Amino acid sequence: MKNTLELFTLLLTGILMVLLSSYVPFQQKTAIKITGIRSAKGKIIIQVFKDDLSYQDQKPFKKISFDKKELSAGTLNLQLALEPGTYGFTLVDDENGNGDIDKNFIGMPKEGFGFSNYFMQKMKKPRFEDFKTDIRVHSGIIIKVKYI
Repeated sequence: MKNTLELFTLLLTGILMVLLSSYVPFQQKTAIKITGIRSAKGKIIIQVFKDDLSYQDQKPFKKISFDKKELSAGTLNLQLALEPGTYGFTLVDDENGNGDIDKNFIGMPKEGFGFSNYFMQKMKKPRFEDFKTDIRVHSGIIIKVKYI
């Protein structure tokens, strides 16, 4: 009887460990529409931030590159799979494909950039609060690329 109880406990523990290790949080597809892209050269880099601290430190939760083969009339539609939550999306139109945003001698971007549901009117870096988006509420993100 004691051996049967031990065997049952071990079996139940094993099953629970397998189930818990295969648990993947629910992810939803988030549509991102990028407008104002001036060239099919290079790639688009999307960085996903969860909070202001990671944005200020430039340590994104995710950084994903996309080619521009689906570009049509300056518009590109993408999809990301993310857990429901609040995120801020930044974009670089990496036209030369080097993986970074190139800047001129005074630090101004030479390539396109953008932020989720926010278009810069002034030449001031936006706060995380300005472009954060709750993807549970908004089913789509729009990023308009700005070139200087």
